[in-house]
Amino acid sequence: MYRNHTIGVVVTAYNEEGLVGDVISRMPRFVDRVYAVDDCSTDGTWDEITQHAATPVNETVTSPVPDGGRNAEQMVVPIRHETNQGVGGAIKSGFEHALEDRVDIVAVMDGDGQMDPAHLHRLLDPIIDGKATYAKGNRLSRMSHFRGMSPLRVIGNLILTALTRIASGYWRMSDPQNGYNAISRSALERLSISDLYSGYGFRNDILVHLNVQQAIIADVAMPAIYGEEESGIRYSNFVPRMSGLLLRRFLWRLHQRYMSKHGSFESGLSAAVISVLAGVILLTRTLSRKRSLFSRISTVGMVFGGLLMALAMAESRHANDATVVVGEDE
Repeated sequence: MYRNHTIGVVVTAYNEEGLVGDVISRMPRFVDRVYAVDDCSTDGTWDEITQHAATPVNETVTSPVPDGGRNAEQMVVPIRHETNQGVGGAIKSGFEHALEDRVDIVAVMDGDGQMDPAHLHRLLDPIIDGKATYAKGNRLSRMSHFRGMSPLRVIGNLILTALTRIASGYWRMSDPQNGYNAISRSALERLSISDLYSGYGFRNDILVHLNVQQAIIADVAMPAIYGEEESGIRYSNFVPRMSGLLLRRFLWRLHQRYMSKHGSFESGLSAAVISVLAGVILLTRTLSRKRSLFSRISTVGMVFGGLLMALAMAESRHANDATVVVGEDE
């Protein structure tokens, strides 16, 4: 228990033999439940998880946390998928178990050792202090934090940051691919967990759903740890695939939050989207039929729609400016 709140941590693992056990053993003493999810690994990940489930979690803490204290019932809950469901599917399984246990705050860590458990309390504090209901790590706030990232990873993350800001409405948020986060039970209960994306795009998708719920999130600066683990993301393929998901979620968010509100400025985006899509369709047909009149109409439609979208997104950014808070520094 931490500051009178029960704490659960979902640890996701796919072929993390030799890494996931260390993540579990380094959990802070205040963690009440560790939901270790093996997403149908083909190595010894499951054996490593069950070994830690059968023994007490290591009580050694590298950096003491204020007000922290071990709960006598702390335990590791092993969860195994019979088929690979993706990192989002693994997180959703952990969330469902945490809701059943009525844990106050649920955090998420990857089982590859890239997230330092000693920073966990920094994600919990904004939630407990009532500043946010969801907190996530941010490796892009300082150069020293992303110095170990490859140039391709940094560029890919910056692109996805821009796209996710537009899709989610959290314009001051950065590093959406950061998997180190925490969410309050009240915020989790308002989400439809089954509707969340099951692949790597889960981290982006949950931000869109949280914005629809008008949740305030916290961006907490923290470094990543890079060692012998290998990233499963190939940004050259991942970014284009994610762009389609984010476009769909962007339109869904607009429909959920704005288009039902008559007179809202952002509802003008519906006309913008229709204008752009109609313009693209007309222009495509025009190029094949060589009809100059239709070409002019389609071009005007796309330009008008593009300008309207830009204006509406600027207004949306202003409206959502206070939905992201910056967590306390190290």
